[in-house]
Amino acid sequence: MSYRGDHNFLLENTDFTNHKGLDFSKYTDKELKKLWRKTVKAGMHGLCFSMYEDGQEPGDIITEAQVERRINIIKPYTKWVRSFSCIEGNEYIPRIAHKHGLKTMVGAWLGDDLQKNEDEIEALIALAKEGCVDIAAVGNEVMYRGDLTEEQLLDYMHIVKEALPDITVGYVDAYYEFSHRPKITEACDVILSNCYPYWEGCDQENSLNHMQQMFGQATHAANGKKVIITETGWPSHGTNLKGAYPSKENAMKYFINAQAWSAKENIELFYFSSFDESWKVGPEGDVGAYWGLWDKREKLKF
Repeated sequence: MSYRGDHNFLLENTDFTNHKGLDFSKYTDKELKKLWRKTVKAGMHGLCFSMYEDGQEPGDIITEAQVERRINIIKPYTKWVRSFSCIEGNEYIPRIAHKHGLKTMVGAWLGDDLQKNEDEIEALIALAKEGCVDIAAVGNEVMYRGDLTEEQLLDYMHIVKEALPDITVGYVDAYYEFSHRPKITEACDVILSNCYPYWEGCDQENSLNHMQQMFGQATHAANGKKVIITETGWPSHGTNLKGAYPSKENAMKYFINAQAWSAKENIELFYFSSFDESWKVGPEGDVGAYWGLWDKREKLKF
């Protein structure tokens, strides 16, 4: 996900601000780091899986050994793993995660390459039939990017739902897309919502409140269906976006607050992301490489 422009996408009357977050004003840097590590070690519902090392990028074929090494690193800290593709080595993620006792949200990456889309859909169905898929995510931010029409996306969703009648199927996009696209919302078994206060230029002090409002809007659109936050996070380094400043301190504060709120309210949340990935500097600017809880050398930050 990237910059949303000078817009406020939130609807009125979506107040989910019952948890105000911690008052960090009295915390020293040492105390903040200690609390961040305590929060990480306490565990979380889900993590978005970062697969690529330095010098690697989407399109490279990733080995089973590399995926297993990284699954082993994160498995003490999370119950679920989210993957974004089903080909080019990504197919190892749900297999290895299940082998290690983790549940999986498995994504088929859809774009404007229709042949590759077919490969992704076939691979997702095959993985589910192997027993490796707990939730199937058909596409990620396809509507936001404008890669496909609604009708094309719905066709892919119907193919997966018909092939996998016993698997929960959804589509991942920014929270506001589910208000704007009722046909897609209706087709989802579960609403898979990305909620990034950072990408709307929100300052850290108001970021938890803003994320709660995002979740509230997705919940309003869901009309009774479960809403899962499939991505949220804060970068630890890079250039600011309006009032949103990347820093180690802000990344720690956002993570602590997001985990405390989601646990208190029993909201299923996948944090973005597990490891820093250098290739993301291109599409997201300099902040793109710094969203991980672990750095690019696979060491816990802070």
